[in-house]
Amino acid sequence: MRKSIYVLTAIVTLVISSCSKSDIQYDKDMERAEKMMRSNTDSALSILEAIDPSELKIDSLRAKYHFLMAYGHMCGNRSMIADSLITYAHDYYRGKDIVRDIRSGIASAWYRFWVGDTHGAMAMLDSLSGLPGVPDSIMIQTLRTRVLLGVSEYQGRQLIPLAKKLHDLETDTMRQIEAKYMLLTGYEYAGEPDSALYIIEELIDYARKNNWGDKHFQFEMERAQLLTEQGKNAESDALIGWIFQKAGHDNGAADYLHFQCAINALNSGDISRASLHLAVADSLAVKLRGDDDVYYRSYSNLLHAIIDFKQTGSVKLRHINGLNNRQSERFNRMKASQWESERGALQQQNRALALKAESEHKTVIILIIGIVAFLVVAGAFRIIIIRRQRERENEERIEALQKMVDEYKSAPASGGSGTTDSSALRSAMLKQLGIIKMVAETPTEQNREMLRKISSIDGKTNGELVDWENVYKIIDSLYSGFYGKLQCKYGDVLGRKEVQIIVLMVAGFSTKEISVITGQTTSTIYVRKSSIRKKLGVPEKEDIVRFLLN
Repeated sequence: MRKSIYVLTAIVTLVISSCSKSDIQYDKDMERAEKMMRSNTDSALSILEAIDPSELKIDSLRAKYHFLMAYGHMCGNRSMIADSLITYAHDYYRGKDIVRDIRSGIASAWYRFWVGDTHGAMAMLDSLSGLPGVPDSIMIQTLRTRVLLGVSEYQGRQLIPLAKKLHDLETDTMRQIEAKYMLLTGYEYAGEPDSALYIIEELIDYARKNNWGDKHFQFEMERAQLLTEQGKNAESDALIGWIFQKAGHDNGAADYLHFQCAINALNSGDISRASLHLAVADSLAVKLRGDDDVYYRSYSNLLHAIIDFKQTGSVKLRHINGLNNRQSERFNRMKASQWESERGALQQQNRALALKAESEHKTVIILIIGIVAFLVVAGAFRIIIIRRQRERENEERIEALQKMVDEYKSAPASGGSGTTDSSALRSAMLKQLGIIKMVAETPTEQNREMLRKISSIDGKTNGELVDWENVYKIIDSLYSGFYGKLQCKYGDVLGRKEVQIIVLMVAGFSTKEISVITGQTTSTIYVRKSSIRKKLGVPEKEDIVRFLLN
């Protein structure tokens, strides 16, 4: 016992000494996390999460920690609701370190986007993109973020110069294609379909030359939409027909293509054709997307309302309700984001309290470690006591089992007539069934071997724990010929293992006990029970044994 106390004291001392790291070690950990931030964001965040920010007493370390945490969340596309202290880091780096100034500013903009201040985020990115002397590699990150947010806000003319500048700065071909696609979006939102059509044709040519099947398909769909915007409905329909010819009528975007055809027909004044294409689009949307595509249904409801108005001269409330439901879903998502934001604010308040409680921090750690150590010691003693108690119970079970065996072997048989007194026979059978159940409850190897010996007294077990023929006789005698009736009615339907399971269930054995006696896993027993239920036609909510006994 004394040795255990000494060891426990040494462990507590070691843990307390390891609770505090030097500022140099914290700085090294954060440098290591920053180096792997782009290549392995999860590992970098794991390193940072192991740091307790309340231990950071130097402003530079605190700023570095909050910057890297927010930047890691941004790179990993994780929630930034709890990263409000990125503003502290950005203020610290402003005018000191151009790279971290820009990157912390980008992270701060993303934080504003996460909390719902998209316009504030774009304003911050606009100010960053105007800073002098920013390396192109850093400016590209700023512009990418700014253009993405502009697209999310359906900006047009504001987005065009930013997307052009991004395209000029990009050096990677794929990034250039992405920037050009953003520029295309800007032209669409600005209401300049001619310029957008010129860019989409460039993208189509590039996709065709480089065998980009999926991108080519996507760009052709964009071209069809732009033709509709220009009022060229027939050309749009012809292009959609060509897409169906190349990609098949069951392609993954068939619902949107038919939806586009419905718009073209509606613009051309052909209401019946518009209604037909919209019906096809709706059926395909259910097949391709089920009930998950809220985006499609919001557009579909609007088009239904327009077509119905054209046909009947009246507006149907169900379509208005459909549009309202889509808006309600968006509102609910905004509320959920707001709640998450509030929760993040509470977390930040807790962190601020933790920073003020630095002097009490180590005391709390020591107290927790002491409590944990006490619980570990108490748990160890409890485990020892439980094990000893189980050993005594096992010894008592073995003793009771041996007594049953002795009584079973010496069970008196009636004289000359060769028959046994029915009450004595029933008592012996109940005892034998009790022996089997006891072994199933405590399936030690010693108990198993004893059960095999008992079962082999009157017959052969063939390697199993019990002599099943003898068990079937016991069940017949104790339960009014149950086994014989079961075989007579369902013998050609049930398998051998299924029959064994049924008779043990009738005798009151649990699933775990049945698995021990039959040598199967409990999961296999559950599967076989389901099979029995189907074969016998037992209703889902009815007990199998009650069904058979009735």
